[in-house]
Amino acid sequence: MKLLETGLPGCLVVEPRVFNDGRGFFYESWNQARFAALAGDGRFAGADLAASFVQSNVSRSHRGVLRGLHYQWPNPQGKLVSVLDGEIWDVAVDLRRGSPEFGRWAGVVLSSSNHRQLWVPEGFAHGFLVLSDSALVSYLCTAAYDPDATGTVHWQDPQLAIDWPLSGRLPMLSQTDAEAPRLDAVPARRLPAWVPPADASGAGFSGTDPARPDSSDGSGLARPGEADLARSGGKGSA
Repeated sequence: MKLLETGLPGCLVVEPRVFNDGRGFFYESWNQARFAALAGDGRFAGADLAASFVQSNVSRSHRGVLRGLHYQWPNPQGKLVSVLDGEIWDVAVDLRRGSPEFGRWAGVVLSSSNHRQLWVPEGFAHGFLVLSDSALVSYLCTAAYDPDATGTVHWQDPQLAIDWPLSGRLPMLSQTDAEAPRLDAVPARRLPAWVPPADASGAGFSGTDPARPDSSDGSGLARPGEADLARSGGKGSA
């Protein structure tokens, strides 16, 4: 198993070791002991890799569906996101008040062929856009769903400036997501608070920022290539 940096401290891409043979393939989608062992690596400070999961969710969405940006506060959820069938552009946004990375985002292609997962820490919003005909998405969560703590930030907030690969088309949205507020309209009490790590020297790290994908399969949705592991952007402000 490998952990790969996204350019957003604490938000990581997990690349499992996949065993292939004539029957198909096998891989571990989660192993708490392995994640906890990696928590001692200073490059991944603040990622909370020793997390325990209490709820597992699965969603099926059609091409062009965009879900997000969702978070919980209080009772925040960390999420380990993977794709069981299809392909998505998966995005995490740091919403922690006072964080040096506040308002910044990271995005990565997750698919049933690359087997990658995205670790979205507590205090981050999460959303995704479906790039394939449909996508079956799995979420392991560190806290149970709390309807009184749910929050949503608008997917097209200009302050965040998330680079969704839509090729000029509008996504399919729920009414809640379509009517979500911009980040600057969310009351401070409804946003998570940032707690500086005990070892400030390991609080951040740099990642990759490849060029915007521009290939397409004719659907009107750009399809990021395998070389585009992760991209990040947005404004960082305390």
